[in-house]
Amino acid sequence: MRDIFSDIFTGRVIDPVEAARSSLRPQLPKRFYARSHIGEGPEGVCVLLDGKPVRTPARRTLAAPARALAEAIAAEWEAQKEVIDPALMPLTRLANSIIDGVADAPAPVAAEIAKYLSSDLICYRAQSPEGLRARQEQHWDPLMEWAHRALDACFILGEGVLHVAQPQAAIANATKAIPHEPWRLGALCSVTTLTGSAMIALALLHGRLSVEEAWLAAHVDEDWQMEQWGADEDALARRAFRFNELRSAATVLTCLQS
Repeated sequence: MRDIFSDIFTGRVIDPVEAARSSLRPQLPKRFYARSHIGEGPEGVCVLLDGKPVRTPARRTLAAPARALAEAIAAEWEAQKEVIDPALMPLTRLANSIIDGVADAPAPVAAEIAKYLSSDLICYRAQSPEGLRARQEQHWDPLMEWAHRALDACFILGEGVLHVAQPQAAIANATKAIPHEPWRLGALCSVTTLTGSAMIALALLHGRLSVEEAWLAAHVDEDWQMEQWGADEDALARRAFRFNELRSAATVLTCLQS
């Protein structure tokens, strides 16, 4: 089997919108395998192509800690038709980053998530218009209440963009809910960066939010602006791309919970 995985998945993933804007035509490798499937291995449940293990860019075995998760990754490979397009394989890309990066250095990843708690999206409310404030309250107030009740983390609300110093006890207690296991930690980091909120990510991790609810909570302001002014095709394409990333991270969390 051709050793092409580093060439495919190392470096920047081509955003289809960005490619269209600059008239890029990335040369994608042709599909070279008949089927993708899974098998047991010392690293976990491995993703196989015609019986041979897939390798990450760092030459590690692409293996998941749960069968359902490995099956979902293998399904991405099976869905590739004439060529292999990394932009259509968010779960594989996330798995690569967890195996090659998070597994070796989980502490900095956890610290990056914790940074969001000191200035979390849901703690900052618009001064106006009233309709936007009401929308923020609708989606974010229940999460504040959940954090207080479930995590013993009582955060302070602010208005506008002025920084509000959060109680250290709230940050510390919420930080305790960040997992240490690399797969859940990597998925949680992905959700945090995609939503701009560690609180939304933790609520998704603990089953307080579905992936659709997490997406809505993360895009209250953006959705409001689109309702007022409309959205162009590029913006919608980017949203679809990011939602697939979020859904893949949620798949990791769901598979490991079950």
